[in-house]
Amino acid sequence: MHTDRGVVLATERYGSAESWMYFAKDRVMERRRDGSEGESRGNSIIGVFKSVFLPQGYPESVSDDYLQYQFWDTVQAFSSSLSGTLATQASLKGVGVGNQEATVAAATVTWLLRDGAGMLGRILFAWQKGNKLDSEAKKWRLFADVLNDIAMFMEISAPYFPACFTLIVCTAGIFKSLVGVAGGATRAALTVHQARRDNMADISAKDGSQETLVNLAGLLVSLILIPLVTDNLILTLSLFFLFTVLHLFANYKAVRSVVMETLNEARLSIVLQQYLRDRRMLSPLEANQREPVFLEFRKTVPIKLGVRLQEVVQSPEELNLALKENNMPYLLGVQNGCVCVCLGPEASVHDEIRAMCQAVWLSSMLSPPTLREHPTSQQQSNWEMVHKSHKLMDTIFNPFLKDVEAAGWDIKRTLLDWDEWRVEWKTKSN
Repeated sequence: MHTDRGVVLATERYGSAESWMYFAKDRVMERRRDGSEGESRGNSIIGVFKSVFLPQGYPESVSDDYLQYQFWDTVQAFSSSLSGTLATQASLKGVGVGNQEATVAAATVTWLLRDGAGMLGRILFAWQKGNKLDSEAKKWRLFADVLNDIAMFMEISAPYFPACFTLIVCTAGIFKSLVGVAGGATRAALTVHQARRDNMADISAKDGSQETLVNLAGLLVSLILIPLVTDNLILTLSLFFLFTVLHLFANYKAVRSVVMETLNEARLSIVLQQYLRDRRMLSPLEANQREPVFLEFRKTVPIKLGVRLQEVVQSPEELNLALKENNMPYLLGVQNGCVCVCLGPEASVHDEIRAMCQAVWLSSMLSPPTLREHPTSQQQSNWEMVHKSHKLMDTIFNPFLKDVEAAGWDIKRTLLDWDEWRVEWKTKSN
């Protein structure tokens, strides 16, 4: 190819960003940026910004929802930084900074009690809820930020209740420790989702750079705010509620923007119920838009996955009932108002998805008021429903799974909340 500059020997591009051309002229090879000089300067500035704050290979190296999520995450981090400044000022005032009658020992004891309570809370929360943070990352991410705002409000209010100051700041410390566990763990789960080239470390590092820049901007704004709000409770609370509303709104928009392609209980339930209704398969975007992001009290029969055998069947007769119409490496049963699934050691990911589909269908068909009436006849009816679910899955599961994969869902792994019990059972023929 001939141009005014010479013969084009080759072109090269860095990701989807800038491109360069190699020219041969007078037996000399020259390398020049493709585009006008003004565009080159603009691209150079944008390129530096991208290399500092965005993962290498952006946007190909991250999920499609990365930019929208990071935008709202930046907004919430900025508002949270300003709220945190107001809370820190109140905490320092409460422990005696600026008060000649306060002692260093008393302030130190209060601070140590707050930190100690937070450490215990962190351990207990990770023990009780750690396995839920992967499967319900959106809910716990939003929960963490709501709890963080509550903790900061308690810290701002604490100095005005001196008799209960230590109790209030310790409680706030516990809340903030839960925020640290839930926020950090769910952020890690979202990083796994965003990484498209096994570049989780790079995404995490650049997220840290973005957060540092936002905190720096918040620090500069805080230097202006602090002189204005000192000893002015009304202005402090007004600004705090303003920042809190912005913080919660940005967090809601952030988790709503996430489009996960892996199936958890909520997303699988939404997809399956729509498929049973009109045989239409929802895309990941459609299902994620319908997925609830607030922790809620269950209105349907709860589901337990990977339980012990005795939670599914409680007699040899019930074991035979569980095996009826069933040739799959799992057992289902309804016990004590709960759909329980017992998994065999050879079960595959597809078997897990099928078992969850049956459990979701059973949960939607059964209701707690019905379970409380006539226990014996109801138990027989429950086993009939289990048998019906096996027949239903024999009919629809294979085409359902094909449609799920065709719609863009990842069926090689799931985010279903399975416990670790695995059971080998004897069939009736044995």
